Amino acid sequence: MDLEYKEEDLHFRDEVRQFFKDHLPTELSEKVRRRRHLQREDAVRWHKILAEKGWIAPGWPVKYGGTGWSAMQRHIWAEEYAKAYAPPTLSFGLNLLAPVLLGFASEEQKQHFLPRIYHAEDWWCQGYSEPGAGSDLASLNTRAVREGDFYIVNGQKTWTTLGQHADWIFCLVRTSTEGTKQTGISFLLIDMKTPGITVRPIITMDETHEVNEVFFDNVKVPVANLVGEENKGWTYAKYLLGHERTGIAAIGNSKRELKVLKRLALSKQLNGAPLLQDPQFAARVADIEIELMALEMTALSLVADGASSKIGPEASMLKVKGTEISQAISEMLLEASGPSGLAFDPDYLHNRKPAPDSGEDALAALAAHYFNLRKITIFGGSNEVQRNVISKMILGL
Repeated sequence: MDLEYKEEDLHFRDEVRQFFKDHLPTELSEKVRRRRHLQREDAVRWHKILAEKGWIAPGWPVKYGGTGWSAMQRHIWAEEYAKAYAPPTLSFGLNLLAPVLLGFASEEQKQHFLPRIYHAEDWWCQGYSEPGAGSDLASLNTRAVREGDFYIVNGQKTWTTLGQHADWIFCLVRTSTEGTKQTGISFLLIDMKTPGITVRPIITMDETHEVNEVFFDNVKVPVANLVGEENKGWTYAKYLLGHERTGIAAIGNSKRELKVLKRLALSKQLNGAPLLQDPQFAARVADIEIELMALEMTALSLVADGASSKIGPEASMLKVKGTEISQAISEMLLEASGPSGLAFDPDYLHNRKPAPDSGEDALAALAAHYFNLRKITIFGGSNEVQRNVISKMILGL
């Protein structure tokens, strides 16, 4: 499944690998490899290491701190990033909000917010989904009524990932009820320290505080925090979701996890032989590998055509197939692990006890990993909705 690289790409890959070897803290990569939960300080620490190197925002224009890498270099970066078990960066600011700011914000907003995102001075969360407005996001009801130089915001957001850590939230709010439900939406930046905001945790199946409900009770937000034009937020929301769906495809992670699956299946026995040699199991692994190869080629072709700067409905294809592959690999990992993979130990997941002294790849966290990945075909717009997008926008049906 390896690609053919030009000589300059090979040099770049060597540079990236050496950087991870020299600068990625071992304790952080081990947490990722063993699927243990990261703390806020872990993410910020790694983010700042990358920012100091100048490699925190590969997708940004060079003017604002981007790397100027080619499409292939960015692909190599993502692949080596996954191989190194590097922690995730503060992606809500870097990869979701920043493209919207770069495309639609005022220069004053760019100059204020982008450096703070770059240097991890602000942790952002996303205020999109609401009760009754998930995949049907245009049905949102959080209202923002203008009073002089402020908007008064009332409503509720849900499934707000890591909102308990956030300094700011970018929100879709309803500023008009005229016309279609898409036309009255605006894109607003809100300081989480503003009076009237309440964050309530939602504890997930692995006993993790990852998502939240966020309530707004007469929250005063300066009109200066409006991005772009009032009532044009649906345009910006779709632009952001294109970037989110592309990232959810997680091709580098799936390539890494597929190798983990193969190693695990070689170490497990079935009828006196390695599980990976079982014809039925091997055929399923091969099917996943072929689909992953096709997904990677599709993503590379889109990037090579310049689609990364104007991501459209093609992102839905990457999101659907990428999430299905991720889930399939996690299912086979759990199956290959046997009884060892059924363990559920919150103390291990939350770093309250040492990792087991064994050569197996974090079997103690596989069940939690499997259940956590059930969400990825739902968030960022459910895959059912994405198929409608593909049908209408790409196939013209």
